[in-house]
Amino acid sequence: MSSTAIESTADTLSRLGINADFASSAPNLHKNLQLLSSGQIELAKMLLEMGQSHLFEHWADPGVDDEEKKGFFDQVDRLNSSYPGGLASYVKSARQLLADSQAGKNPFDGFTPSVPKGEVLTFGDEDFINFEEAGIREAQKAAFVLVAGGLGERLGYNGIKVALPAETASGTCFLQYYIESILALQEASCRLVQGLSPPNGNCDAISGECGCQTRIPFVIMTSDDTHARTVELLESNSYFGMEPAQVKLLKQEKVACLDDNDARLAVEPRNKYRIQTKPHGHGDVHALLFSSGLLKIWHDAGLRWVLFFQDTNGLLFKAIPASLGVSSTRQYHVNSLAVPRRAKEAIGGITKLTHADGRTMVINVEYNQLDPLLRATGQVDGDVNDETGFSPFPGNINQLILELGPYIEELTKTGGAIKEFVNPKYKDASKTSFKSSTRLECMMQDYPKTLPPSARVGFTVMDAWLAYAPVKNSPEDASKVPKGNPYHSATSGEMAIYRANSLILRKAGVQVANPVQQVFNGQEVEVWPRITWKPKWGPTFAEIKRKVCGNCIISQSSTMVIKGRNVFLEDLSLDGALLINAVEDAEIKVRGSVQNKGWILENIDYKDASVPEQLRIRGFRINKVEQFEKNYSEPGKFSLEP
Repeated sequence: MSSTAIESTADTLSRLGINADFASSAPNLHKNLQLLSSGQIELAKMLLEMGQSHLFEHWADPGVDDEEKKGFFDQVDRLNSSYPGGLASYVKSARQLLADSQAGKNPFDGFTPSVPKGEVLTFGDEDFINFEEAGIREAQKAAFVLVAGGLGERLGYNGIKVALPAETASGTCFLQYYIESILALQEASCRLVQGLSPPNGNCDAISGECGCQTRIPFVIMTSDDTHARTVELLESNSYFGMEPAQVKLLKQEKVACLDDNDARLAVEPRNKYRIQTKPHGHGDVHALLFSSGLLKIWHDAGLRWVLFFQDTNGLLFKAIPASLGVSSTRQYHVNSLAVPRRAKEAIGGITKLTHADGRTMVINVEYNQLDPLLRATGQVDGDVNDETGFSPFPGNINQLILELGPYIEELTKTGGAIKEFVNPKYKDASKTSFKSSTRLECMMQDYPKTLPPSARVGFTVMDAWLAYAPVKNSPEDASKVPKGNPYHSATSGEMAIYRANSLILRKAGVQVANPVQQVFNGQEVEVWPRITWKPKWGPTFAEIKRKVCGNCIISQSSTMVIKGRNVFLEDLSLDGALLINAVEDAEIKVRGSVQNKGWILENIDYKDASVPEQLRIRGFRINKVEQFEKNYSEPGKFSLEP
């Protein structure tokens, strides 16, 4: 090093307040200081003050790997700027949580669980319909946030999960279904607020043109794994009909891995100039929204609600209008959507926790923590079913509705940071070393943990058949699920959509045949008629009831796909496959009898590599033997009588 470089380095160290200990604690870093900017030296100082000198232990001399060394500080800068409070805060939290984990500290120590207050809805009754209407009114004041950072590898699918077909009768992928559902809510809300909805008579067409300018914002949280592919899916499909300006993508960064109980940051095994990183969890969505400035924009635009949901639940939007109506009517700051859960079922329970010091919070408690917590606080039987046949603690499905004003107030205090946890895999009972590096994690649904007792936190329970059919297990994992428990696979997820649509039509007065039992990919499932429709056809139960009248009958082997808003079923008898495609301003009344050989489900082996992955993971394909299809590309009133 030249004398000039030495003087320059000395000046820099002096200005940054770095003393001689700097050189002794990280000699290899000290040799390379002349390569670094003052900002990079500041980051190096921070790392050393955090006890991370090991990161520089194997650095080469100047002139070797210089670009890699600069790349190291680019990574440190990203890790530091993307975490609320920076890396110093991350390491401080990690040391505390690791110490608690090593000591076996119970995070619920001092808390007593009880059942919180909430709303339990029965699909189709008067209360449900009233809550749905209230929710539709509120929809134009809402923003939707999709947490979509994961790939489908666990499912046996190599793409992004939101690109998977939710069901194969129409071929609609999850992201398309979500966008079309938001657009349907947007239109229905505008029509209701403008008074364009018709009276309660059956099979009445909607009159009047909706000139509403409301555009419901839609945010997608992506990750390094999913971002580019999500952009490609949106762009190649013209955003599935949504205006591109309505959609914002926020990319989640990973967090640093930890090597030991001292929270030493882990170095990549194959690259000494990179810190090992892993996902932090979907709780990051709160910090991303806060730092993006979107919340303030929404608030200034008069929005009132933010709805969070996850990537592969094909039933979710059937439950959203009524749930949003509950939030509005009950004035909940936080509303967790939930389903009935059986005692000890492997799904978290919505629980009110009251501490000995008077603190309270309403949060999700994981199923493996709830039962021992109940027993430890005097409820000797633990988590047991009540007279309803279900646990009194409703099952969390990770769908949250937050009131925007209080949400902004809370995030202004916390910066969006969510209470974290750590789950190290120890080598042995001494808990002194890990099998592999760990990291801090956070969950979206833990947001209420920091709320004051005055916060109005509740839940809305709906039947699982209406609200919850996640697709998250591979065929191998699903086939091992104990009989009677949900498979949560692509197979069960698709069948759940047909079941829900069949039951909704039954409630609306249609005679829908009972299902049959079939086995696909080792999973025994109920096969209902393959009924599916675009969200704009039936955004609410009241809307569906209005479009069905007379004596309609659908056989078990039938398929019906409705793609159009103003399609009315009158005295329809269906035994086969019926497909209707109609433009917005076409009004079609479908009457009479449709009979043909229909579409048949054929078993396929999930190990058969000649079959596309999205079909293999279901265990069946649709053989379209015969169908009756009618397309309406022009506006007008039409009568379809085959």
